Amino acid sequence: MEFFLLTFFLIQFIRKRLETATKLPDWDKQLLGARYISGALLASYYIFDESTLVSWLWYPFTGYIIWLIFTRDDFKPVRSLAQGAFPFIAISLFNDFAELVVPTKLYHQYNDYLVTAKVFAFIWLFAVWYNSQKQQRVLDKEREEQRIKDEVNQAKKEALEYLVSERTIELTRQKEELQKTLDELKSTQAQLIQSEKMASLGELTAGIAHEIQNPLNFVNNFSEVSVELCQELEEEIGKTSISDADKDYINGIISDLSQNQQKITHHGKRADSIVKGMLQHSRTSSGHKEPTDINALADEYMRLAYHGLRAKDKEFNASLVTDFDPTIGKVDVLPQDLGRVFLNLFTNAFYAVAEKKRLSRENPATADYKPEVKVITKLFANKLYIRVIDNGTGMPESVKAKIFQPFFTTKPTGQGTGLGLSMSYDIVTKSHDGLLDVSSVPGESTEFKITIPVNA
Repeated sequence: MEFFLLTFFLIQFIRKRLETATKLPDWDKQLLGARYISGALLASYYIFDESTLVSWLWYPFTGYIIWLIFTRDDFKPVRSLAQGAFPFIAISLFNDFAELVVPTKLYHQYNDYLVTAKVFAFIWLFAVWYNSQKQQRVLDKEREEQRIKDEVNQAKKEALEYLVSERTIELTRQKEELQKTLDELKSTQAQLIQSEKMASLGELTAGIAHEIQNPLNFVNNFSEVSVELCQELEEEIGKTSISDADKDYINGIISDLSQNQQKITHHGKRADSIVKGMLQHSRTSSGHKEPTDINALADEYMRLAYHGLRAKDKEFNASLVTDFDPTIGKVDVLPQDLGRVFLNLFTNAFYAVAEKKRLSRENPATADYKPEVKVITKLFANKLYIRVIDNGTGMPESVKAKIFQPFFTTKPTGQGTGLGLSMSYDIVTKSHDGLLDVSSVPGESTEFKITIPVNA
Protein backbone atom coordinates (compact mmCIF):
# COMPACT_ATOMS: atom_id res chain seq x y z
CA MET A 1 0.00 0.00 0.00
CA GLU A 2 2.87 2.40 0.86
CA PHE A 3 4.55 1.87 -2.52
CA PHE A 4 1.25 2.49 -4.31
CA LEU A 5 0.92 5.81 -2.51
CA LEU A 6 4.56 6.61 -3.27
CA THR A 7 4.39 5.79 -6.99
CA PHE A 8 0.94 7.31 -7.48
CA PHE A 9 2.10 10.48 -5.70
CA LEU A 10 5.30 10.68 -7.77
CA ILE A 11 3.43 10.17 -11.05
CA GLN A 12 0.79 12.82 -10.25
CA PHE A 13 3.44 15.24 -8.98
CA ILE A 14 5.47 14.85 -12.19
CA ARG A 15 2.40 15.37 -14.41
CA LYS A 16 1.30 18.47 -12.55
CA ARG A 17 4.74 20.08 -12.11
CA LEU A 18 5.90 19.48 -15.69
CA GLU A 19 2.45 19.93 -17.25
CA THR A 20 3.10 16.86 -19.37
CA ALA A 21 -0.45 16.80 -20.73
CA THR A 22 0.30 19.92 -22.83
CA LYS A 23 4.09 20.24 -22.91
CA LEU A 24 5.24 16.57 -22.93
CA PRO A 25 2.36 14.56 -24.40
CA ASP A 26 4.53 11.50 -25.20
CA TRP A 27 5.77 11.26 -21.60
CA ASP A 28 2.27 11.91 -20.32
CA LYS A 29 1.03 8.78 -22.07
CA GLN A 30 3.78 6.71 -20.39
CA LEU A 31 3.06 8.22 -17.00
CA LEU A 32 -0.62 7.39 -17.34
CA GLY A 33 0.41 3.82 -18.24
CA ALA A 34 2.63 3.69 -15.14
CA ARG A 35 -0.30 4.88 -13.04
CA TYR A 36 -2.44 2.06 -14.39
CA ILE A 37 0.37 -0.42 -13.67
CA SER A 38 0.56 0.92 -10.10
CA GLY A 39 -3.15 0.36 -9.68
CA ALA A 40 -2.86 -3.14 -11.15
CA LEU A 41 -0.05 -4.05 -8.72
CA LEU A 42 -2.14 -2.82 -5.80
CA ALA A 43 -5.11 -4.88 -6.93
CA SER A 44 -2.90 -7.95 -7.45
CA TYR A 45 -1.39 -7.54 -3.99
CA TYR A 46 -4.79 -7.85 -2.35
CA ILE A 47 -6.19 -10.37 -4.81
CA PHE A 48 -3.35 -12.78 -4.08
CA ASP A 49 -3.69 -12.24 -0.33
CA GLU A 50 -0.75 -9.82 0.14
CA SER A 51 1.54 -11.91 -2.01
CA THR A 52 5.23 -11.53 -1.23
CA LEU A 53 6.06 -11.80 -4.94
CA VAL A 54 3.76 -8.91 -5.79
CA SER A 55 5.26 -6.98 -2.89
CA TRP A 56 8.75 -7.40 -4.35
CA LEU A 57 7.55 -6.31 -7.83
CA TRP A 58 7.08 -2.80 -6.45
CA TYR A 59 10.86 -2.32 -6.19
CA PRO A 60 11.75 -2.69 -9.90
CA PHE A 61 8.65 -0.67 -10.83
CA THR A 62 9.57 2.12 -8.42
CA GLY A 63 13.22 1.86 -9.39
CA TYR A 64 12.29 2.28 -13.05
CA ILE A 65 10.40 5.49 -12.28
CA ILE A 66 13.35 6.81 -10.21
CA TRP A 67 15.74 5.81 -13.00
CA LEU A 68 13.69 7.78 -15.55
CA ILE A 69 13.68 10.83 -13.30
CA PHE A 70 17.48 10.85 -12.95
CA THR A 71 18.36 9.92 -16.55
CA ARG A 72 15.95 12.15 -18.57
CA ASP A 73 16.56 15.85 -18.73
CA ASP A 74 12.81 16.46 -19.09
CA PHE A 75 12.36 15.32 -15.44
CA LYS A 76 15.18 17.40 -13.97
CA PRO A 77 12.84 19.81 -12.06
CA VAL A 78 11.42 16.89 -9.93
CA ARG A 79 14.68 15.21 -8.97
CA SER A 80 14.75 16.85 -5.52
CA LEU A 81 11.43 15.19 -4.64
CA ALA A 82 12.70 11.82 -5.93
CA GLN A 83 15.71 12.14 -3.64
CA GLY A 84 13.30 12.56 -0.72
CA ALA A 85 11.88 9.10 -1.49
CA PHE A 86 15.26 7.35 -1.08
CA PRO A 87 15.00 6.91 2.76
CA PHE A 88 11.55 5.35 2.48
CA ILE A 89 12.62 2.98 -0.31
CA ALA A 90 15.78 1.99 1.58
CA ILE A 91 13.95 1.29 4.86
CA SER A 92 11.22 -0.67 3.04
CA LEU A 93 13.83 -2.75 1.21
CA PHE A 94 15.72 -3.42 4.46
CA ASN A 95 12.47 -4.36 6.19
CA ASP A 96 11.37 -6.81 3.50
CA PHE A 97 14.84 -8.33 3.23
CA ALA A 98 15.05 -8.72 7.06
CA GLU A 99 11.67 -10.42 7.06
CA LEU A 100 13.09 -13.04 4.70
CA VAL A 101 16.44 -13.76 6.37
CA VAL A 102 16.03 -12.79 10.07
CA PRO A 103 14.33 -15.24 12.47
CA THR A 104 10.68 -14.45 13.01
CA LYS A 105 10.99 -13.88 16.75
CA LEU A 106 13.92 -11.50 16.34
CA TYR A 107 12.22 -9.76 13.42
CA HIS A 108 9.04 -9.10 15.41
CA GLN A 109 11.15 -7.83 18.30
CA TYR A 110 12.61 -5.03 16.17
CA ASN A 111 9.76 -4.63 13.70
CA ASP A 112 8.23 -1.73 15.58
CA TYR A 113 11.44 0.25 15.12
CA LEU A 114 11.39 -0.42 11.38
CA VAL A 115 7.74 0.64 11.10
CA THR A 116 8.52 3.82 13.03
CA ALA A 117 11.47 4.50 10.73
CA LYS A 118 9.25 3.91 7.72
CA VAL A 119 6.69 6.39 9.10
CA PHE A 120 9.40 9.01 9.64
CA ALA A 121 10.71 8.36 6.12
CA PHE A 122 7.22 8.92 4.75
CA ILE A 123 6.92 12.11 6.81
CA TRP A 124 10.32 13.17 5.44
CA LEU A 125 9.03 12.57 1.91
CA PHE A 126 6.01 14.81 2.49
CA ALA A 127 8.24 17.43 4.13
CA VAL A 128 10.40 17.44 1.04
CA TRP A 129 7.26 17.67 -1.11
CA TYR A 130 5.92 20.58 0.98
CA ASN A 131 9.24 22.42 0.76
CA SER A 132 9.36 21.79 -2.96
CA GLN A 133 5.84 23.16 -3.36
CA LYS A 134 6.75 26.19 -1.29
CA GLN A 135 9.84 26.84 -3.40
CA GLN A 136 7.77 26.33 -6.53
CA ARG A 137 5.22 28.89 -5.36
CA VAL A 138 8.02 31.37 -4.64
CA LEU A 139 9.49 30.62 -8.05
CA ASP A 140 6.09 30.98 -9.72
CA LYS A 141 5.57 34.29 -7.94
CA GLU A 142 8.96 35.53 -9.11
CA ARG A 143 8.18 34.35 -12.62
CA GLU A 144 4.82 36.13 -12.51
CA GLU A 145 6.47 39.33 -11.28
CA GLN A 146 9.09 39.00 -13.98
CA ARG A 147 6.35 38.39 -16.56
CA ILE A 148 4.55 41.53 -15.41
CA LYS A 149 7.81 43.47 -15.58
CA ASP A 150 8.44 42.08 -19.06
CA GLU A 151 4.94 43.09 -20.14
CA VAL A 152 5.44 46.58 -18.72
CA ASN A 153 8.83 46.84 -20.43
CA GLN A 154 7.35 45.55 -23.67
CA ALA A 155 4.55 48.12 -23.43
CA LYS A 156 7.11 50.86 -22.80
CA LYS A 157 9.20 49.56 -25.68
CA GLU A 158 6.20 49.56 -28.02
CA ALA A 159 5.22 53.05 -26.87
CA LEU A 160 8.78 54.25 -27.45
CA GLU A 161 8.88 52.60 -30.87
CA TYR A 162 5.58 54.28 -31.71
CA LEU A 163 6.95 57.67 -30.64
CA VAL A 164 10.14 57.07 -32.63
CA SER A 165 8.05 56.06 -35.65
CA GLU A 166 5.87 59.16 -35.32
CA ARG A 167 8.94 61.35 -34.97
CA THR A 168 10.56 59.68 -37.95
CA ILE A 169 7.46 60.30 -40.05
CA GLU A 170 7.39 63.93 -38.93
CA LEU A 171 11.10 64.40 -39.71
CA THR A 172 10.62 62.75 -43.09
CA ARG A 173 7.72 65.08 -43.84
CA GLN A 174 9.76 68.10 -42.80
CA LYS A 175 12.67 66.86 -44.91
CA GLU A 176 10.39 66.50 -47.93
CA GLU A 177 8.99 69.99 -47.38
CA LEU A 178 12.52 71.42 -47.06
CA GLN A 179 13.60 69.54 -50.18
CA LYS A 180 10.58 70.86 -52.05
CA THR A 181 11.34 74.39 -50.87
CA LEU A 182 15.00 73.96 -51.88
CA ASP A 183 13.96 72.72 -55.34
CA GLU A 184 11.64 75.70 -55.71
CA LEU A 185 14.45 78.06 -54.68
CA LYS A 186 16.82 76.42 -57.17
CA SER A 187 14.18 76.69 -59.88
CA THR A 188 13.56 80.34 -59.02
CA GLN A 189 17.30 80.99 -58.99
CA ALA A 190 17.68 79.36 -62.40
CA GLN A 191 14.79 81.43 -63.74
CA LEU A 192 16.33 84.61 -62.33
CA ILE A 193 19.69 83.77 -63.90
CA GLN A 194 17.98 82.99 -67.20
CA SER A 195 15.99 86.22 -67.04
CA GLU A 196 19.14 88.16 -66.24
CA LYS A 197 21.00 86.60 -69.16
CA MET A 198 18.11 87.33 -71.48
CA ALA A 199 17.82 90.86 -70.19
CA SER A 200 21.56 91.46 -70.62
CA LEU A 201 21.53 90.04 -74.14
CA GLY A 202 18.40 92.01 -74.95
CA GLU A 203 19.94 95.24 -73.70
CA LEU A 204 23.08 94.61 -75.75
CA THR A 205 21.07 93.84 -78.88
CA ALA A 206 18.80 96.80 -78.33
CA GLY A 207 21.76 99.13 -77.83
CA ILE A 208 23.45 97.95 -81.02
CA ALA A 209 20.19 98.17 -82.98
CA HIS A 210 19.52 101.71 -81.78
CA GLU A 211 23.05 102.76 -82.68
CA ILE A 212 22.57 101.34 -86.17
CA GLN A 213 19.09 102.80 -86.49
CA ASN A 214 20.20 106.44 -86.42
CA PRO A 215 22.77 106.39 -89.29
CA LEU A 216 20.49 104.01 -91.19
CA ASN A 217 17.66 106.53 -91.03
CA PHE A 218 19.96 109.17 -92.47
CA VAL A 219 20.98 106.83 -95.31
CA ASN A 220 17.36 106.00 -96.12
CA ASN A 221 16.17 109.60 -95.91
CA PHE A 222 19.00 111.07 -97.98
CA SER A 223 18.79 108.30 -100.58
CA GLU A 224 15.08 109.02 -101.08
CA VAL A 225 15.79 112.76 -101.31
CA SER A 226 18.61 112.05 -103.78
CA VAL A 227 16.22 110.10 -106.02
CA GLU A 228 13.83 113.07 -106.05
CA LEU A 229 16.71 115.44 -106.79
CA CYS A 230 17.76 113.25 -109.73
CA GLN A 231 14.23 113.47 -111.12
CA GLU A 232 14.23 117.27 -110.72
CA LEU A 233 17.69 117.49 -112.30
CA GLU A 234 16.50 115.42 -115.24
CA GLU A 235 13.58 117.80 -115.73
CA GLU A 236 15.85 120.86 -115.57
CA ILE A 237 18.25 119.35 -118.14
CA GLY A 238 15.32 119.05 -120.54
CA LYS A 239 14.75 122.79 -120.30
CA THR A 240 18.34 123.72 -121.25
CA SER A 241 19.57 124.49 -124.80
CA ILE A 242 22.46 122.08 -124.94
CA SER A 243 22.72 119.51 -127.70
CA ASP A 244 20.66 116.34 -127.66
CA ALA A 245 23.77 114.19 -127.47
CA ASP A 246 24.88 115.97 -124.33
CA LYS A 247 21.37 115.70 -122.89
CA ASP A 248 21.34 111.97 -123.54
CA TYR A 249 24.74 111.58 -121.95
CA ILE A 250 23.77 113.60 -118.89
CA ASN A 251 20.42 111.80 -118.61
CA GLY A 252 22.25 108.45 -118.73
CA ILE A 253 24.46 109.52 -115.84
CA ILE A 254 21.44 110.80 -113.90
CA SER A 255 19.61 107.52 -114.60
CA ASP A 256 22.52 105.48 -113.28
CA LEU A 257 22.76 107.74 -110.27
CA SER A 258 19.01 107.38 -109.66
CA GLN A 259 19.23 103.60 -109.90
CA ASN A 260 22.08 103.57 -107.43
CA GLN A 261 20.06 105.67 -105.03
CA GLN A 262 17.06 103.38 -105.46
CA LYS A 263 19.25 100.35 -104.65
CA ILE A 264 20.57 102.17 -101.61
CA THR A 265 16.98 102.90 -100.57
CA HIS A 266 15.93 99.28 -101.18
CA HIS A 267 18.77 97.78 -99.16
CA GLY A 268 18.45 100.47 -96.52
CA LYS A 269 14.83 99.54 -95.98
CA ARG A 270 15.86 95.90 -95.84
CA ALA A 271 18.49 96.75 -93.23
CA ASP A 272 15.84 98.77 -91.38
CA SER A 273 13.55 95.73 -91.23
CA ILE A 274 16.45 93.66 -89.89
CA VAL A 275 17.16 96.25 -87.20
CA LYS A 276 13.49 96.33 -86.26
CA GLY A 277 13.58 92.55 -86.02
CA MET A 278 16.59 92.83 -83.75
CA LEU A 279 14.74 95.30 -81.56
CA GLN A 280 11.73 93.04 -81.41
CA HIS A 281 14.03 90.09 -80.66
CA SER A 282 15.74 92.04 -77.87
CA ARG A 283 12.54 92.84 -76.04
CA THR A 284 12.34 91.27 -72.60
CA SER A 285 9.83 88.47 -72.53
CA SER A 286 6.62 89.36 -70.76
CA GLY A 287 6.50 85.91 -69.25
CA HIS A 288 2.98 85.44 -70.63
CA LYS A 289 2.39 82.95 -73.37
CA GLU A 290 0.59 84.16 -76.48
CA PRO A 291 -1.14 82.33 -79.31
CA THR A 292 1.58 82.18 -81.97
CA ASP A 293 1.76 80.83 -85.50
CA ILE A 294 4.70 78.45 -85.05
CA ASN A 295 5.10 77.78 -88.75
CA ALA A 296 5.32 81.49 -89.59
CA LEU A 297 7.68 82.12 -86.67
CA ALA A 298 10.02 79.31 -87.73
CA ASP A 299 9.97 80.40 -91.39
CA GLU A 300 10.67 84.03 -90.46
CA TYR A 301 13.71 83.25 -88.31
CA MET A 302 15.00 80.66 -90.75
CA ARG A 303 15.17 83.26 -93.50
CA LEU A 304 16.50 85.90 -91.11
CA ALA A 305 19.40 83.60 -90.15
CA TYR A 306 20.02 82.69 -93.80
CA HIS A 307 20.19 86.28 -95.01
CA GLY A 308 22.34 87.17 -92.00
CA LEU A 309 24.95 84.66 -93.16
CA ARG A 310 24.52 85.74 -96.79
CA ALA A 311 25.33 89.29 -95.77
CA LYS A 312 28.72 88.03 -94.56
CA ASP A 313 29.39 85.62 -97.42
CA LYS A 314 27.92 86.65 -100.76
CA GLU A 315 28.88 83.35 -102.39
CA PHE A 316 27.02 81.20 -99.83
CA ASN A 317 23.85 79.49 -100.97
CA ALA A 318 21.76 76.78 -99.34
CA SER A 319 18.46 75.02 -99.90
CA LEU A 320 15.80 76.03 -97.37
CA VAL A 321 13.37 73.12 -96.93
CA THR A 322 10.22 73.46 -94.85
CA ASP A 323 7.79 70.70 -93.89
CA PHE A 324 5.14 72.45 -91.81
CA ASP A 325 2.10 70.77 -90.29
CA PRO A 326 -0.85 72.92 -91.42
CA THR A 327 -3.03 71.63 -88.57
CA ILE A 328 -0.91 73.26 -85.86
CA GLY A 329 -2.60 76.64 -85.98
CA LYS A 330 -1.66 78.96 -83.13
CA VAL A 331 0.02 77.59 -80.01
CA ASP A 332 0.48 79.34 -76.65
CA VAL A 333 4.22 80.06 -76.37
CA LEU A 334 6.58 82.92 -75.53
CA PRO A 335 7.15 84.19 -79.08
CA GLN A 336 10.21 86.35 -78.34
CA ASP A 337 11.93 83.57 -76.41
CA LEU A 338 11.07 80.86 -78.91
CA GLY A 339 12.24 83.18 -81.68
CA ARG A 340 15.65 83.34 -79.98
CA VAL A 341 15.73 79.54 -79.96
CA PHE A 342 14.93 79.37 -83.68
CA LEU A 343 17.50 82.01 -84.51
CA ASN A 344 20.23 80.18 -82.57
CA LEU A 345 19.43 76.79 -84.10
CA PHE A 346 19.18 78.10 -87.67
CA THR A 347 22.34 80.18 -87.28
CA ASN A 348 24.26 77.12 -86.12
CA ALA A 349 22.78 75.02 -88.91
CA PHE A 350 23.78 77.50 -91.63
CA TYR A 351 27.22 77.85 -90.07
CA ALA A 352 27.67 74.06 -90.19
CA VAL A 353 26.67 73.73 -93.86
CA ALA A 354 28.75 76.76 -94.80
CA GLU A 355 31.78 75.24 -93.08
CA LYS A 356 31.23 71.93 -94.87
CA LYS A 357 30.87 73.76 -98.19
CA ARG A 358 34.17 75.52 -97.58
CA LEU A 359 35.87 72.21 -96.82
CA SER A 360 34.30 70.57 -99.90
CA ARG A 361 36.05 73.06 -102.17
CA GLU A 362 39.35 71.63 -100.98
CA ASN A 363 38.26 68.02 -101.49
CA PRO A 364 37.37 66.94 -105.06
CA ALA A 365 35.42 63.93 -103.72
CA THR A 366 32.80 66.26 -102.16
CA ALA A 367 32.83 68.97 -104.79
CA ASP A 368 29.16 68.34 -105.62
CA TYR A 369 28.03 68.97 -102.01
CA LYS A 370 24.81 70.99 -101.76
CA PRO A 371 24.07 72.68 -98.39
CA GLU A 372 20.57 72.10 -97.05
CA VAL A 373 18.76 73.17 -93.90
CA LYS A 374 15.36 71.72 -93.14
CA VAL A 375 12.73 72.56 -90.54
CA ILE A 376 9.86 70.21 -89.71
CA THR A 377 6.88 70.91 -87.42
CA LYS A 378 4.29 68.39 -86.25
CA LEU A 379 1.47 68.43 -83.71
CA PHE A 380 0.66 65.03 -82.23
CA ALA A 381 -0.90 63.82 -78.96
CA ASN A 382 -0.92 67.34 -77.39
CA LYS A 383 2.77 67.81 -78.10
CA LEU A 384 4.47 70.13 -80.56
CA TYR A 385 7.47 68.59 -82.32
CA ILE A 386 9.99 70.81 -84.10
CA ARG A 387 13.04 69.45 -85.94
CA VAL A 388 15.90 71.52 -87.36
CA ILE A 389 18.09 69.36 -89.61
CA ASP A 390 21.21 70.23 -91.56
CA ASN A 391 23.60 68.18 -93.70
CA GLY A 392 26.64 70.00 -92.37
CA THR A 393 29.76 68.93 -90.51
CA GLY A 394 27.98 67.15 -87.65
CA MET A 395 29.66 66.72 -84.27
CA PRO A 396 31.40 63.93 -82.32
CA GLU A 397 30.04 62.52 -79.06
CA SER A 398 32.54 64.52 -76.98
CA VAL A 399 31.15 67.77 -78.37
CA LYS A 400 27.51 66.65 -78.21
CA ALA A 401 27.86 65.88 -74.49
CA LYS A 402 28.80 69.51 -73.76
CA ILE A 403 26.83 71.33 -76.45
CA PHE A 404 24.30 72.84 -74.00
CA GLN A 405 26.87 73.96 -71.42
CA PRO A 406 27.21 77.73 -71.01
CA PHE A 407 30.17 79.31 -72.84
CA PHE A 408 31.02 76.08 -74.66
CA THR A 409 31.55 76.68 -78.39
CA THR A 410 33.31 74.98 -81.29
CA LYS A 411 33.48 78.15 -83.35
CA PRO A 412 36.74 80.09 -83.75
CA THR A 413 37.48 82.92 -81.38
CA GLY A 414 35.27 85.91 -82.05
CA GLN A 415 32.60 83.94 -83.91
CA GLY A 416 30.71 82.37 -81.01
CA THR A 417 29.97 83.19 -77.37
CA GLY A 418 28.82 79.72 -76.31
CA LEU A 419 25.60 81.14 -74.85
CA GLY A 420 23.15 80.56 -77.70
CA LEU A 421 22.42 76.88 -77.20
CA SER A 422 22.64 77.20 -73.41
CA MET A 423 19.95 79.90 -73.42
CA SER A 424 17.92 77.95 -75.97
CA TYR A 425 18.00 74.90 -73.71
CA ASP A 426 16.82 76.96 -70.74
CA ILE A 427 14.02 78.58 -72.77
CA VAL A 428 12.68 75.25 -74.03
CA THR A 429 13.03 73.25 -70.80
CA LYS A 430 12.27 75.89 -68.16
CA SER A 431 10.06 78.47 -69.85
CA HIS A 432 8.07 75.95 -71.91
CA ASP A 433 8.47 72.75 -69.82
CA GLY A 434 9.71 71.01 -72.96
CA LEU A 435 12.68 69.01 -74.16
CA LEU A 436 15.63 69.99 -76.34
CA ASP A 437 17.82 67.21 -77.62
CA VAL A 438 20.39 66.74 -80.36
CA SER A 439 21.54 63.83 -82.49
CA SER A 440 24.39 63.96 -84.95
CA VAL A 441 26.42 61.89 -87.37
CA PRO A 442 29.96 63.31 -87.57
CA GLY A 443 30.67 64.63 -91.03
CA GLU A 444 27.10 64.06 -92.27
CA SER A 445 24.27 65.74 -90.37
CA THR A 446 22.91 67.24 -87.17
CA GLU A 447 19.33 67.27 -85.90
CA PHE A 448 18.00 69.40 -83.06
CA LYS A 449 14.70 68.14 -81.61
CA ILE A 450 12.30 70.42 -79.73
CA THR A 451 9.31 68.92 -77.93
CA ILE A 452 6.84 71.27 -76.22
CA PRO A 453 3.64 70.16 -74.44
CA VAL A 454 0.53 71.87 -75.75
CA ASN A 455 -2.68 72.36 -73.82
CA ALA A 456 -5.55 70.66 -75.58
